[in-house]
Amino acid sequence: MLEEKLTESIIGELKRQAANNPQSLKVGGSSEELVVNGKINLAELVMVIAGSVAGGP
Repeated sequence: MLEEKLTESIIGELKRQAANNPQSLKVGGSSEELVVNGKINLAELVMVIAGSVAGGP
């Protein structure tokens, strides 16, 4: 269950970042295999992962 929540959180955040900055980041694929090309804001990604582990939204 934790693995699924983390996977959803990571994919969701990467897709959010790609939507906000499509010229710098492209995300595709599925929950099984993700293709990411571009710059990722690691601080924002870490915050989402930490929130997910802590039980946040």
